[in-house]
Amino acid sequence: MDAPLEIRFHNLDPSAAMEVAIRERVDRLNRLYPRLTRCLVAVEAPHRQHRKGNQWEVHIDLWVPGGHLAVTREPHRPRDKYANPDVYTAMRDAFDVAERQLLDYKRQINGEVKVHEDFFHGQVAALHPERDHGFILTNTGTQLYFHRNSLMEGAFEELSPGQPVHYVESVGDTGPTAAKVWLV
Repeated sequence: MDAPLEIRFHNLDPSAAMEVAIRERVDRLNRLYPRLTRCLVAVEAPHRQHRKGNQWEVHIDLWVPGGHLAVTREPHRPRDKYANPDVYTAMRDAFDVAERQLLDYKRQINGEVKVHEDFFHGQVAALHPERDHGFILTNTGTQLYFHRNSLMEGAFEELSPGQPVHYVESVGDTGPTAAKVWLV
């Protein structure tokens, strides 16, 4: 990590045991993604409740090259049967979420995350059921070929000219085609 770890306590006294637990979890995050540039952890006791115990908030801000990840573990609503006033449980939950976010960011940077294709809106321009294909009028005014097998939902026979559809465009052997077509 380029900058030192910052630990802040709000509405509670600093604790050496909490600082040790935070440093251990931040070291684990740093091993998981060694390119962390900065980390800020804030532990807050927003209320001083003596009957039911304090509800702890834990905020973790991670700076990575080209991005910023933020995690907030706020108190559960009173009706949540799993609410636990223990500060270490709140810290554990927040760091578990931070680890998942950091792993997701790492996968995204490495190109391991599948990017979904954008779909467009058009309408059926012409149908040729005897040849198992049709054409979609795109929002740019061009016609796009689609095959019967490209239809994701519904039956090809149920389509009619002028019917609105969504489609995903791809490049086929003879030019652009609609790889996936589904009814709006």
